[in-house]
Amino acid sequence: MIKAGIIGGSGYTGGELIRLLLNHPKTEIDFVFSTTRAGKPITSAHQDLLGQTKLKFSGEVNPEVDVVFLCLGHGNSTSFLNENKFSASTKIIDLSNDFRLQADAIFNGQRFIYGLPELNKSAIQSAEAIANPGCFATAIQLALLPLAKAGLLGNDVHINAVTGSTGAGVGLSATSHFSWRNNNVSWYKPFTHQHLGEIGESLNSYGKSVGKLMFLPNRGNFTRGILATAYTKFNGTLEEAKQLYQDFYKDAAFTHISEEALHLKQVVNTNQCHIHLHKHDDLLLVTSAIDNLLKGASGQAVQNMNLMFGFPETEGLLLKAGVF
Repeated sequence: MIKAGIIGGSGYTGGELIRLLLNHPKTEIDFVFSTTRAGKPITSAHQDLLGQTKLKFSGEVNPEVDVVFLCLGHGNSTSFLNENKFSASTKIIDLSNDFRLQADAIFNGQRFIYGLPELNKSAIQSAEAIANPGCFATAIQLALLPLAKAGLLGNDVHINAVTGSTGAGVGLSATSHFSWRNNNVSWYKPFTHQHLGEIGESLNSYGKSVGKLMFLPNRGNFTRGILATAYTKFNGTLEEAKQLYQDFYKDAAFTHISEEALHLKQVVNTNQCHIHLHKHDDLLLVTSAIDNLLKGASGQAVQNMNLMFGFPETEGLLLKAGVF
């Protein structure tokens, strides 16, 4: 058993991480740190865990844990690590965007490996620190990486993706409360979303030409999941495209190619990414679907933990979707 600490456990990603680790056969939660809820039961923030844990939020950090997960707001992981030192053997998995870009990957002499297992599995296995990818970034990269590796992304790529309200975090805002979000849909941050930086670095890592990425994110009137579509020019056949994707993901534990068109319910509450390919004239349409809180955040963080500690990659992550 390894001991895990969680920093910032009262939000959506923290709650999902607690749930996963409580049911992980090789992990024990040592502490869940919170500056605002110290001393209160975990179930005061996560009522779904009633009967599963008697843990309380802690106001103290144990620097000797085997692994620590940072579930803090973007920009806060850096300041937290400056103020709190962990042992040299403690592995760090950060779920914010503080260390995802190459320019930010080295912090206090430690290199954060970009934690997309389908791209960096061997590096993750030997890593001491991980920068967990963003949710949109995960869905879009998994849709496009096989084309990037084959040098087939030289033309512009048009991307449209819709995400559930949990993607905005647990705090209320003008565009996240029920009255506004229900029976509604809207776009935001057109062509400028912050995940474009990490997406671009991954797609360019193969050294092949990559066209302009035109990404339009949308807010959906549902709570969980991301459905992303991307299309670009493709001169091959649909069967050639399918073979390309099957070859790329042949050893991927959670990314699978579907012969049928996708819907969100088949991946919600799982760590799966499902991909579907469609050819129209000279355009290849790639659809990907993930749960933004699991494969897009906490599930992928546990997947990275499994790789770092030599556990089976799927340990604690064989989750069933609620299709009906």
